[in-house]
Amino acid sequence: MIDRPVERLPSFIIIGAIKAATTWIAHQLRQHPGIFLPGPEPHYFSTEFERGLQWYTGLFRTAGAAKMIGEKSADYLSHPLAARRIAEMLPAARLIVQLRNPVDRAYSDYCMLYRRGSVSSDPARYLSPKTSENRRFLENGRYATHIARYLDSFPQQQLAIILHDDVRAMPEQTLREVCAHIGIEPMIISENLIVRKNDSETPLLPLGVRRVARPFKHLARRHRNQQWFQAIRGALARPVEYPPLSDDLRARLYDFYQPELETLQKMIGRDLTCWTQGTAAATMPR
Repeated sequence: MIDRPVERLPSFIIIGAIKAATTWIAHQLRQHPGIFLPGPEPHYFSTEFERGLQWYTGLFRTAGAAKMIGEKSADYLSHPLAARRIAEMLPAARLIVQLRNPVDRAYSDYCMLYRRGSVSSDPARYLSPKTSENRRFLENGRYATHIARYLDSFPQQQLAIILHDDVRAMPEQTLREVCAHIGIEPMIISENLIVRKNDSETPLLPLGVRRVARPFKHLARRHRNQQWFQAIRGALARPVEYPPLSDDLRARLYDFYQPELETLQKMIGRDLTCWTQGTAAATMPR
């Protein structure tokens, strides 16, 4: 009888929020020799659940027996079924939640899709609380509602909640806290701490050129690192100019999120009035 290897599953998951520096923390953890995270986000407990457990476990087969396994899928926080699905399969998983000023998060999410050519140049069309055509931008920032769903399925000590402000202000301390939460000794690489894992400022080919070239993307991939290819791309690429978020729309978004923020700051013990005043988040007196 041939013994089959025991399938291994994550002991920790970075669950979101989208556009709240989850890529940064995943990058830091991937540098650790004792941690394995698959490259692409699996989205298994959200949009890819129908692929089945065999597909999911296959993502971790190259991890090595000595490595701690984790994954990051930033849409898990807001997905209505993800908390229950994770709890049923991985009841002991340590969860990492990253939160950002919900107005800034919504606008950043809009800019990401604008960069891809998926939305128009009118932010109000997508971000206006009363008339939004895509509730994704608004719903993903309802943090208190989403975290409450996880607290219904997990003990509070299994959730580590960090803020985007903390990543910017004290990256080393934040990384140490995350490592302590998942149960591994931290490995701090100072030059990695200042790496911005964000492509929003990278020059991009004009949208029309990208659309024409899309059918040939697989052919271009093999030449991407060649000097002539980089020269042509550099000559054509331009910085993306994002449509601004008006003061009026920003104010309406803050009004929309205010009840959630009031609940959230009690839930996590942080004073979040800073998010409406443009200052850094502070620890709430206990």
